[in-house]
Amino acid sequence: MSNEFMKRITLTINEKKHSLEVDIRETLLDVLRERLHYTGVKRGCSVGECGACTVLVDGVPIDSCIYMAVWADGKEVLTVEGVEKNGELSKVQKAYIEEGAVQCGFCTPGLVLTTTSLVNSGKKFTDEEIKREISGHLCRCTGYQKIFNATKKSLEE
Repeated sequence: MSNEFMKRITLTINEKKHSLEVDIRETLLDVLRERLHYTGVKRGCSVGECGACTVLVDGVPIDSCIYMAVWADGKEVLTVEGVEKNGELSKVQKAYIEEGAVQCGFCTPGLVLTTTSLVNSGKKFTDEEIKREISGHLCRCTGYQKIFNATKKSLEE
């Protein structure tokens, strides 16, 4: 790789600071999974359509497969590995389990992060708004009712 394509970035992932050289053409997904081994971030469609690669950047859900790593310079990134605190599942994770919204688990990390961002917003959401917010995630196992129920339960508690 030519040095003209390399840039040093510093970002915080799950409250841990990382500084590394990245290729300016490298996606955040590739950096997280392949270089830093945050494998809870899933590679799905690679075009920003399925939501499997969702992470929170400064609290906002993004598709890391179409988000360049250099754009994360100076930002806070939360992956599913950082949702649990002190060995305790978050209320969102608990709601997903209680509502049976987890089957194969491939879509779950991204959905948990999107739901976490909704909870952290402190806003009230109508049923239609909840459906719109989780609509960027594809799930082939559970059907969406259980995911909707888990998201709604997380927002009510």
